[in-house]
Amino acid sequence: MADPASKMNIFRLLGDLSHLLAIIILLLKIWKTRSCAGISGKSQILFAIVYTTRYLDLVTTFISAYNTIMKIVFIATSYGTLYLMYMKFKATYDHNHDTFRYFEVDVAFMIEFLIIPAIALSLLINHDFAVLEVLWTFSIYLESVAILPQLFLVSKTGEAESITSHYLFALGSYRALYLLNWIYRYYSEEHYDLIAIVAGVVQTVLYCDFFYLYITKVLKGKKLQLPA
Repeated sequence: MADPASKMNIFRLLGDLSHLLAIIILLLKIWKTRSCAGISGKSQILFAIVYTTRYLDLVTTFISAYNTIMKIVFIATSYGTLYLMYMKFKATYDHNHDTFRYFEVDVAFMIEFLIIPAIALSLLINHDFAVLEVLWTFSIYLESVAILPQLFLVSKTGEAESITSHYLFALGSYRALYLLNWIYRYYSEEHYDLIAIVAGVVQTVLYCDFFYLYITKVLKGKKLQLPA
């Protein structure tokens, strides 16, 4: 699992804060506008699965108050987001565009092409064939592709509200900062986790086009538009 002895550094702290900021932006967007428009429910389901399977060690291991609080926050907010999207503001959820591809698909497609491969990889490539370790590894693999339904939703609609763009930028920044965290740890602690690094690189690469458009358009006050 993630090294429990890892020390806090500026890149990890900024990454955690960026991750937390992304969640706050998302929840405020939904609550203030009373709408889930532009947000992928499929991505949010995947993130809820990621946090649940990654932080099961909450009941077995105590590392620090900071670590425990952040884990609880990520789990609680992920399910809170699902409650807002699928119950409280269900009428505003865009089912028609949140299809993950350019044709109609259902949750079975998401399971077959994202969740099952992550399960298979976690069983084949892990640090230790133990239940919590395999689940942690599964969460790492799944997180690397969990944003895909959201990016496809933005691509399919052709544009994104500024607040949604800020959410995606903060979320992508979290992964990019964690790459710097791993580089820093390699040189300062001679520690590296190849599984987490490779998955993090994949996830960061998925954001590259979005980062470019965000910097060249959104920060200049223009509406973000992606090719359909």
